[in-house]
Amino acid sequence: MNELAGAPKPPPPEDYYIEAETSLVDRPVRTLKQHDLFGVFNNHGDFRAADKGPEGLFFLDTRHLSQLELRLGRKPPLLLDSVVLDDNSALLVDLTNADLLEPDGTVGLTRDSVFANRLKFLCGASCHERITLRSYEAVPEPLPVELAFAADFADLFEVRGEERERHGTLHVELMSDRAVRFFYLGLDGVERTTTLEFDPAPAVLTPYSAQWQIDLSTKNRASIGIRIDCGHAERDGPEPTTTLAAYRSVRRESRGCTSRLGDITSSNELFDAIVRRSTADLDMLLTNTEYGLYPYAGIPWYSTIFGRDGIITAMQLVWNAPDIARGVLHALALTQATEIDETADAQPGKILHEMRGGEMARVGEVPFRRYYGTVDATPLFVMLAGDYFRRTGDVETIRAIWPNILAALEWIDIYGDADGDGFVEYCRMTERGLANQGWKDSHDSIFHADGRLAEGPIALCEVQGYVYAARRAAGELAGALGDSDRSERLHAQAEALRRLFEEKFWVEELGSYALALDGAKQPCSVLASNAGHALLTGIAAPDRAASIARLLTSPKFFNGWGVRTIASGEARYNPMSYHNGSIWPHDNALIAMGLARYGHKAEVARIFEGLFAAASYDELGRLPELFCGFPRRPRRGPTAYPVACSPQAWAAAAPFALLAASIGLEVDHKSERVLLNDPALPAFLNELWLPNVALAGSRLGLRLQRSDSDITVAVTRREGPARVVIFK
Repeated sequence: MNELAGAPKPPPPEDYYIEAETSLVDRPVRTLKQHDLFGVFNNHGDFRAADKGPEGLFFLDTRHLSQLELRLGRKPPLLLDSVVLDDNSALLVDLTNADLLEPDGTVGLTRDSVFANRLKFLCGASCHERITLRSYEAVPEPLPVELAFAADFADLFEVRGEERERHGTLHVELMSDRAVRFFYLGLDGVERTTTLEFDPAPAVLTPYSAQWQIDLSTKNRASIGIRIDCGHAERDGPEPTTTLAAYRSVRRESRGCTSRLGDITSSNELFDAIVRRSTADLDMLLTNTEYGLYPYAGIPWYSTIFGRDGIITAMQLVWNAPDIARGVLHALALTQATEIDETADAQPGKILHEMRGGEMARVGEVPFRRYYGTVDATPLFVMLAGDYFRRTGDVETIRAIWPNILAALEWIDIYGDADGDGFVEYCRMTERGLANQGWKDSHDSIFHADGRLAEGPIALCEVQGYVYAARRAAGELAGALGDSDRSERLHAQAEALRRLFEEKFWVEELGSYALALDGAKQPCSVLASNAGHALLTGIAAPDRAASIARLLTSPKFFNGWGVRTIASGEARYNPMSYHNGSIWPHDNALIAMGLARYGHKAEVARIFEGLFAAASYDELGRLPELFCGFPRRPRRGPTAYPVACSPQAWAAAAPFALLAASIGLEVDHKSERVLLNDPALPAFLNELWLPNVALAGSRLGLRLQRSDSDITVAVTRREGPARVVIFK
């Protein structure tokens, strides 16, 4: 890490928690993102950081604009409508004026006289806005239109609740009669700027406001253009100079690797809308980084590279968007740790957890500039490599990252299993690291049946499954590369781990696997969704997989919307907690993939139907990062979690994983076959069309249709030699 002299004392690890004095549910927010820039707006298209929320315009983990508020006639306008376009390219807000009073108290301009439309979009490192005004009643006097603005350059971790003892220096200058610039010199020595440019020039411009007097008496239309540019030493090259050119550029930009996802249609228009929204969210979160294209984890808290999130997102999509997996593999190979760095929880071969570019990370106030405190990303990286190769046969990519795969396997054997007991454990290297380093990384998420927190080193249930699957995948890859001896060793290691896992993790009284083994090798006998990941990886014995399938869809776990992270009745169960009773769509999707692997299609359907219903209640038809685990109640949707990211990449990918699990779809490049293993459709789908399944130079179109209690499959398009094989 690059610790700078004089940096404030770092906070204790529990302070990495996201504080919530206000809820994102209190008032709807609208999110836009392009590359490393994202905006969180209220439904008026404004934001005000004084409200202690995540609103603002952020670039590279820094809030470049903390206030932007529109006034018509010196009053907040009345909201008519607010919507993010289906492709996430722009935010449209329709407003009208409130009643405007004269000094004597009479109404000078009645409400609904002037219509105002705000078009907002992001391009490169700039936020563009066009405010269009139109009068429908006589407006005899010029209408005052005002924008108030401010920039605090708060680090994202500060927005999340971290207290800072010191800040850099901030000042603001009027650059011309139409431009204002905020300057911030951070403790990291980087100067960040925010420039606001207006067209036409305001009648009055101050460092914190702009005001126009808009004459609508002769022409009933007028417009104001605003460009907010986030300057930074690390930003890319020139951007389009006009609003129209910038908007055309944004609308033209397309990620080819998500195009096939959006082609999926069905007999259910609501499901099709959810598919389109998920596709658009994934498209928005995919980011051109210095390491290649990568799905950022989520907005607002995780708009950056996360190893685990990117891998799991790619795993859920590899059947129909394998290019995302290739990008994730390349990026994580390039950022793989090569040396021990205790402040970053880094060891040779370990895969990245999180990467941050803000001031607090750069000066070492938080350890996340490049942070490796995750126990599962390393085996998941190898698993994804196996999934990608089976799907594509792309041996050149595998050959290129093979040294990284070998380094990951070496980390598993040496550092991951430091005590040599056969299991991979975690224990943070300093008090600054994350206390828990699996996907449930809250400080209280790993505990014993009596509620006591587990003490490390901790071996998580799901991680042993990931290691098992990683060794099997690496064995297949070694064989493909001609190293048969290594292939045999890896398969033997995987089998040895499977037997040891069954012996040490199975808890007969639970009818499930333990959540974890603590540092004393004692099982955390807690019913947790982690056991469902054992099905995903294939480490579970079939009879025990059946027991887990029954448990996960019983009322203890399944609340009607999905599977809770832990079962109701456990010592730390709380349906409003982050990891101890909430419902995470990606967790449910991975469980469904595991259930399908063992043939439990009825349970897959229950999960799919629950999450589809949950998404249908969302305003945008979107699955959020998580929601509360309260039981489903008639005539109302799920209970929202107050600070959930929306969109979140692995949640956006969940519908596609659930779809593949339901129809039993696998794409096998080597045999040039599309496999449908006991295909089923959930109750809300009677027909499903997959018009563009591509493999090995072939393209297939498939139509699945319910026929009484059976599913029929028709090939509607065939290009190339690939075949469709159905197993019953």
